[in-house]
Amino acid sequence: MRRLAPYQTGLWLAEYVDIRCQLCRVYRSTAPSQLLPSHLSPAAPPIADSMLTDIYRSKVARYIHRHLSRGLLCAHCHHGITWLPKPFRVDIAAGSALGIQASTFYDYPIRQAIRAFKHDEDMSKLPLLLHAIRQLPRPHGCHHDNAVIVAMPTTPQRLVKRGFDPVSILAAQLSKHWQIPLWQGVRRIDHTVSQQGLTRDERLSNLNNAFVLTETPPVKRLLLFDNVATTGASLQALGRALYKPATNTASASSLPTNRYHLSAYALAHGSQYR
Repeated sequence: MRRLAPYQTGLWLAEYVDIRCQLCRVYRSTAPSQLLPSHLSPAAPPIADSMLTDIYRSKVARYIHRHLSRGLLCAHCHHGITWLPKPFRVDIAAGSALGIQASTFYDYPIRQAIRAFKHDEDMSKLPLLLHAIRQLPRPHGCHHDNAVIVAMPTTPQRLVKRGFDPVSILAAQLSKHWQIPLWQGVRRIDHTVSQQGLTRDERLSNLNNAFVLTETPPVKRLLLFDNVATTGASLQALGRALYKPATNTASASSLPTNRYHLSAYALAHGSQYR
């Protein structure tokens, strides 16, 4: 049996053992009387005992399934976060744009959770981020045979300095959620500085030629993923490295196109209060 990493054990405990909300830490409990549907209350007309038992068990089973499948946040905390902001687009080639869908905005509590996870290696924030990952809509028509997830790559130097790769961990959870494999055929060249604090133009200039393909993508549908897409500059640069223009010559019309279908996803995008 494969041994779980500490963060994987923590996720398993949060998912299946600890039924408290990962944000407010309030127990998600329901009084036993509330499990019984109103039409099966004591005031309802008499029903045969066997039928009552079957209906009760069916209703309770469905309720428990909904209750435990609701997520890692209670309903109050879940609805207190704005999910799925309007997608935005960045140009990656003449006439081609990359659509970016974020799970939520880079505001409380996601902002604090991402920062603690990335910079302090606080794995206790991972269940909240996993809940956010699960809000991302599965790409239409994509499955494990025709698509791959491309996580924003890091450099060996940054990996050694930080000690772990937060984006890869999050992308692995997205891969598990969508049942779409990860593909690591892109390398990041370590000649750039951190994107934090840079303007959009500085971000774009900083990322020029920052990515290089190390192998040919195995499929045509490439789903790019990053933890934060403030301006989308990093995903834009990654998209440009992966984008291959189609061959327009008549002699090559019988050959398969080299253009990949790109879409991008992130945990958070900007702030809704700016």
